[in-house]
Amino acid sequence: MKNQNNSIAIRLTNVSKKYTIHHEKPTLVERIARGRDEEFWALKDVNLTIRKGERVGIIGPNGSGKTTLLKIIAGITTPTSGTVETRGKVVSLIDLEAGFHPDLTGEQNIYLNGMLLGMKKEEIDGKLKKIIAFADIDTFIDAPLFTYSSGMKLRLGFTVAIHADPDILVLDEGISVGDKSFQEKSTFTIHRLIKKGITLLMVSHQIETIEQVCRRYIIFDKNRIVADGSQKVLNQFGYKAKI
Repeated sequence: MKNQNNSIAIRLTNVSKKYTIHHEKPTLVERIARGRDEEFWALKDVNLTIRKGERVGIIGPNGSGKTTLLKIIAGITTPTSGTVETRGKVVSLIDLEAGFHPDLTGEQNIYLNGMLLGMKKEEIDGKLKKIIAFADIDTFIDAPLFTYSSGMKLRLGFTVAIHADPDILVLDEGISVGDKSFQEKSTFTIHRLIKKGITLLMVSHQIETIEQVCRRYIIFDKNRIVADGSQKVLNQFGYKAKI
């Protein structure tokens, strides 16, 4: 849904997400005692506005709702209640192997994944050599994906996504893909995209990485936003700021 305010990239209003946990083959006694399947609220009444060009780090313990938030913004899942508004092309680096087919070659998967991210064939044609070189899979480009290592597949997924010209880039630990050389190259590319004015949301347990990129920090705990602000927020909640 497009936002009428041109300065706003993302707005969430009273967004909640509920999952139903189906326990495997419960006994009759368990069914009677429980009465129904267990409900888990991954997000509860989240309100959030992010303006164009902001660089926002999402921080919090495992299970606090961070990745669910990114998936809702990226359109991978829908909220149980509330509204989500985005403006511009959203590209997510959440499940980097999504959109790939194991029996297709690396090159065929670049086209498949690129088109799923909204790229046109002509655009992929023009970027193909750069994508192959960046992902460092030259000798495997004509091999089927099932022959790739996990690291190769992750590098390929990351590379296609960052070449898709996003207006909003959603990262879930994606910048830590690959070896040190690839991470440095990826960080440089992220900064280049930032200079172009993209809006960035990043989830990472590596606080140093978030600090290098982000200027606004949102702290999640138990499915809610508990703090939103500058680096003072990091210190307040025990996350050590280094820059």
